[in-house]
Amino acid sequence: MDMGVGIEEEVELESWSLLSWVASCVMVFGGVLPYVPQYQEIQRTSNTEGFSTRVCLVLLLANILRIFFWIGRQFELTLLVQSVVMILTMLAMLHLCCSIQSTNRVSTKEHHITDLDVRYFWCWSRFEDYLIFCFAFTVLSAFVTFLFLDSELFVEALGSLAVLFEAMLGLPQLLQNFQNRSTRGMSVKMVLLWTVGDVFKTTYFVVNESPTQFCVCGTVQILLDVAILLQVFYYGQETRHKLG
Repeated sequence: MDMGVGIEEEVELESWSLLSWVASCVMVFGGVLPYVPQYQEIQRTSNTEGFSTRVCLVLLLANILRIFFWIGRQFELTLLVQSVVMILTMLAMLHLCCSIQSTNRVSTKEHHITDLDVRYFWCWSRFEDYLIFCFAFTVLSAFVTFLFLDSELFVEALGSLAVLFEAMLGLPQLLQNFQNRSTRGMSVKMVLLWTVGDVFKTTYFVVNESPTQFCVCGTVQILLDVAILLQVFYYGQETRHKLG
């Protein structure tokens, strides 16, 4: 009888371990999936106007800060790996946008990070300018983090800042849609995958008792996702009304 119970518990343990491994893989690579249809859309149309590159800015800042938060407070290794994968993905998105914009550029005037012109912040002409910014931000973050690493208050504030940036992920896209009065050029599949991913991610945070900052971040992201989906419906109706 005891042997039967032991085997049953062992099977349950193995099943739970497998489920946990699958959930971790989804967490790491699931966040990247929404950008696949948007990447394909930009390639297909050779147009970047519908996608806000400030989404990349938000995610780059959030994930760089999250890596340093992990150094100060070791949480799940899965979330650390997820940050690295997301940083690489955002750089790939920026590289594509820079290539398309360079091909479509009519004016010979270019803008670079070395111009120190705030009017063109994150609107630079070369991909290398974005790399320079990311490198400088990483070095600055590393210096400040290792300076105050022993301060629990600083580490918690760093984590809160990281998830605050991440929570605002959908805001640049929301504002761009509002400014354009349209969602044309934006991949609806991307936003739907954002929503599914954020619901899964928030559930993962709650189940794994991740730091409170992550749970709050997930909730705010879901609300922004819903707001963007409402824009898709609203501007779609408005366009049909004008055409009709």
